[in-house]
Amino acid sequence: MSSALRSVLRQSRRSPFARQARLASTSAKQVSLKDRVAELIPAEIENVKATRAEHGKKTFGPVLVDQLYGGMRGMPALIWDGSVLDAEEGIRFRGKTIPECQELLPKAPGGSEPLPEALFWLLLTGEAPTQEQVTALSRDWAARAAIPEFVEELLDRCPPTLHPMSQFSLAVTALNHDSAFAKAYAEGIPKKEYWKPVFEDCMDLIAKLPNIAGRIYRNVYGQGKLPTIDLERDYSWNLSTLLGFGDNANFVELMRLYLTIHSDHEGGNVSAHTGKLVGSALSDPFLAFGASLNGLAGPLHGLANQEVLLWLRKMQSKIGENASDEAVREYVWSTLQGGQVVPGYGHAVLRKTDPRYTAQREFALKHLPNDPLFKLVGQVYQIVPDILLAAGKAKNPWPNVDAHSGVLLTHYGLTQMQFYTVLFGVSRAFGVAAQLIWDRALGAPLERPKSYSTAAIQKMFKDKQ
Repeated sequence: MSSALRSVLRQSRRSPFARQARLASTSAKQVSLKDRVAELIPAEIENVKATRAEHGKKTFGPVLVDQLYGGMRGMPALIWDGSVLDAEEGIRFRGKTIPECQELLPKAPGGSEPLPEALFWLLLTGEAPTQEQVTALSRDWAARAAIPEFVEELLDRCPPTLHPMSQFSLAVTALNHDSAFAKAYAEGIPKKEYWKPVFEDCMDLIAKLPNIAGRIYRNVYGQGKLPTIDLERDYSWNLSTLLGFGDNANFVELMRLYLTIHSDHEGGNVSAHTGKLVGSALSDPFLAFGASLNGLAGPLHGLANQEVLLWLRKMQSKIGENASDEAVREYVWSTLQGGQVVPGYGHAVLRKTDPRYTAQREFALKHLPNDPLFKLVGQVYQIVPDILLAAGKAKNPWPNVDAHSGVLLTHYGLTQMQFYTVLFGVSRAFGVAAQLIWDRALGAPLERPKSYSTAAIQKMFKDKQ
């Protein structure tokens, strides 16, 4: 981690907002999520002003021409409050690691994984909610879960050959029909009030995603009539039930873990950045997140776990179950020598094993230790890093989150790989929505970075050493 980034992180942990976050869970007062955000906004506006006044004219790192041609890789360019991705530590949600979130955040009765509702509260406020606050949020989302009849008809008319992510994006975009923010903006709402209808839209967005995802799954894969949302159950239970897996308590626990760890991954990834960018144009959250989903659908972003699963199955079919380490090693080398990559290994930022991979591995060790594909995943984990280092193929030879998630879903019978990215999309809404709310609360401007042509770059450096 650069010294500049360490300085920024230290400064953020000293901020009034961060101090409020550390103290919040000790408060006996029970407030709604929207009321708590309203309480936090004035102090955070002052915090941002103070940060800009003190540090606004300081340089944050050089920009290299190679970064412009290389997709802006690693170039500091965004403010994203929900999470920070450290090359050594992995993701931190509002300063908390995944193990800390698993320990701190409220859980379902009898469950051991954090509730995604609690994670959303943390992303939005920097605070760990109480069990009562999480229960109230679960009920609020359940009460908002119904989707308009025309959106139901829109999905029902989609041919099953239309990719689930295309249907997902289509339905989310159509929810814009009832956007509270679009209506309020048209009526001339003051800028300082933008965040309030955006908050309502984001709550509606998250709440309706399980019904949309469930309808797509059942339409495409012939799973029958969609059950109703249970107003007394948590978000993951309802999502699992809509998909047809609600009677499997371990699958429901997996969904709680899956939605939590996939919810946010700082702002530079395609889906997060796209949502922030489109939202900066004051497009409502449904339009902004629909754009996020279109980015997430790309093979270089959301489809990686499918590629891992296909590679593992292909290996298993060739060398058999319970193959020796030597057989696995030979297959990995054959993959590399064939000009292909080992899917699920390496990451643009991380330089150690992804903590999200570790969390999933611990879940598997607890719930499915004898699953043949999980055993193969563990075997690959022991073998691949040394091979990648020897081959010079990766700065980071360690597994990322995608190296594991498909195996877990497959174990419980959710085998339709084209649907996996929809689940990823449900989760990613949490991080995008939290940032959209804060961007409007803090008056974030329209994004408009400067671009250059190749000729302009050549002219800029002509006759310079």
